[in-house]
Amino acid sequence: MKKINSISTFLFSFLVLSLVFTSCSENEETIETENQLENTLEVQRSAEIDQIDNILGDLIIEVYEDQESDLADRTIQANNIPSCITITVVAEQNYRAITVDFGTDGCLFNGHLFRGQIVFDYTRNPEAQQITINYNLVDFYLDAKNIIASRSILKELSNENGNPQFTHDLSITVIWPNGVQASREGTRIREWVEGFGSGTFSDNVFEITGNWTATFVNGNTHTYEVITPLRREIGCIYFVSGSFDVQRTNFGGLFDYGEGECDNQATFTFNNGEEIGITLN
Repeated sequence: MKKINSISTFLFSFLVLSLVFTSCSENEETIETENQLENTLEVQRSAEIDQIDNILGDLIIEVYEDQESDLADRTIQANNIPSCITITVVAEQNYRAITVDFGTDGCLFNGHLFRGQIVFDYTRNPEAQQITINYNLVDFYLDAKNIIASRSILKELSNENGNPQFTHDLSITVIWPNGVQASREGTRIREWVEGFGSGTFSDNVFEITGNWTATFVNGNTHTYEVITPLRREIGCIYFVSGSFDVQRTNFGGLFDYGEGECDNQATFTFNNGEEIGITLN
């Protein structure tokens, strides 16, 4: 009888341990899956900040170039900008202060709803090889995302390839409608590779390089470095090609925009070789 009891006790203990190990294994897999989803979501949100950077850069560069070709102290309307956006220019000798106002109710532009103002200024010097454009966002929202930034753009008339180039300071904070928040610091270099001097902004193409850091409210910090230049065609609201490396402790991979198609699809390949699809907003 004692032997039978010992065997029963052993079997019971083995069963309990098996259940414990199985439960731990399942919990670890669940945690790993949740972490992967969180990391992927953060990469996707960072891609949304990329899109915001593109839109802001496009607007400021277009208004700046339009003003430089106009040179009048008056309210202007850039070629591709709808009438619901008011652009006001104040000129004092070689100084320009420009306000791009989307109104409190907002303005639909290129498929996005804008609210608030972009205010920027610069000292004009036609002979200077470099011009610094400083800008602030005032009560600014893009598709219900609150964008907070006070930044600068350095324009070079001609880089080593003979193309105009814009170096962007990437200090920006984005607050999503659900309260999620992320900040970015770094530098992005935008080379104007096609369309410069054509007189229309819609045929312009930029190639973007650089590196930056994104910090989320949960304390996660991701570092980004462009591997293949990101191709920005003004006719498309997304990058059409290019890739950048993403790294964080125990997480990393390659974000790839594809090979030239204008769509909202991208891929993310984890360091272990696993690839997932990303749909951009």
